[in-house]
Amino acid sequence: MSDGALYYERRGRGPALMMLHGFTGSGRSLDAVARPLARDFATIAPDLPGHGRSIGAADVGGYTFDRSVARLVATLGNAGHARAHWLGYSMGARLALACAVHFPQRVRSLVLVGGRAGIANPDERLARKRSDETLADQLETQGVEPFVDAWLSQPIFATQRRLGAEFMAGQRSERLANDARELAASLRGHGPGAQPPLFDQLERVAVPVLLVVGSLDQPFVDHARELARRLPDAEICEVAGAGHAVHLEQPLAFIESVREFLRRAASRAQSTHSIQVQETAS
Repeated sequence: MSDGALYYERRGRGPALMMLHGFTGSGRSLDAVARPLARDFATIAPDLPGHGRSIGAADVGGYTFDRSVARLVATLGNAGHARAHWLGYSMGARLALACAVHFPQRVRSLVLVGGRAGIANPDERLARKRSDETLADQLETQGVEPFVDAWLSQPIFATQRRLGAEFMAGQRSERLANDARELAASLRGHGPGAQPPLFDQLERVAVPVLLVVGSLDQPFVDHARELARRLPDAEICEVAGAGHAVHLEQPLAFIESVREFLRRAASRAQSTHSIQVQETAS
């Protein structure tokens, strides 16, 4: 597998906004968010490695977390942008945060939805890696459909069931479009147990960060608070009545909060650029 650009969908014009979906999703999973934000931004929504149309590594060594971060940066360049605001959900949030750590010149700001910096404890990280390996084996032996049904039955997704049978059927259908072996390779390479933890490097993230979390998703409320303590310029947006997928469960509140944050972040970036230009001229 090369470190080339991923398949992506794009909308709108303006400053670039990279939008990264969660595990078993695709770039289209964020359509409901991308459409309104495309009024002010050029949204770029890639299919993450092992998902949608960004496939091909299951037979040649699989995926690694750091290689996928590099491919996301290549994707941004392929879309014609040097820097972007980055919005990521769950697995996408972990990848976006890693981009800010390893490629700070490519990141203007971060919106992390249900994000974390990996798993700090080595024993817990190893246990999670083994658990994900078991799930990956099940994917390969049983196929996508039973895996997706078991995945969506997890407590972390329970709050989404309030959105109705039609919504859940749509979620299931989107996830079933993925390939079992590719998802398994992604899980082995991108799971929290496989991810190199980022905790000791968070102080290097100098851009504004919005940590979005649902009030009903207590483990990730705790993760958001830990990130906020470690990041130099972070704020928490806790959305009432939402679980892990805030952007799906409370879309209007989510889009309003993100739009306001990005407006402020873009304004700050422009002010900083003006100061640098003046200093260079003087």
